[in-house]
Amino acid sequence: TTDRTFSINAGLAAQPAAQRQAQAPPSDMPPGPDPNKDYTLNAAGAPALGPKQARVKIVEFSDFQCPFCSRAVLTLKKIQNAYPKDVQIIWKNFPLEMHTKAPAAHAAAEAAQRQGKFWEMYDLLFANQKELEPEQFEKYATQLGLDIARFKADYTSADVRARVEADRKEGAALGITGAPGFFINGRFLYGAQP
Repeated sequence: TTDRTFSINAGLAAQPAAQRQAQAPPSDMPPGPDPNKDYTLNAAGAPALGPKQARVKIVEFSDFQCPFCSRAVLTLKKIQNAYPKDVQIIWKNFPLEMHTKAPAAHAAAEAAQRQGKFWEMYDLLFANQKELEPEQFEKYATQLGLDIARFKADYTSADVRARVEADRKEGAALGITGAPGFFINGRFLYGAQP
């Protein structure tokens, strides 16, 4: 790995190229990244949970207002608890256009990240998806012991908005059309999988 990007061959034992090409994506899968291709992703500055040297890296493109994304939270926690030394989860903001409250929730999470509390805010936002309002974000920030003046300044900053938009653009450039979308060691996996 490097500080700015990583590209990892999928799986600990890669399949032969001919076998990978023979596997077609399910017919109900929306158009998007090729699940048989290894992708290089930018991990610089992204919130990450688990060791940097982990054998398995899961990059999660997700939306705080998306009910399918909230279903994936428990699965990711189970994976992290079962394999704490072997798995790193990396977050990417992917607010969907139809979710009008999502951009503000993503800004709140990024503002919390600047005070080292991204994953705690992540948990609160997903646990309270029906309450994604600015006044709630301030309550969550208080609950997490954040510096509220700094949180408010970061939450409304152009820099935080740019970070959220950069992640969204990266996901769109990769071909992601819905959420959640995961890249596991560079291989795409769509949806809230068990």
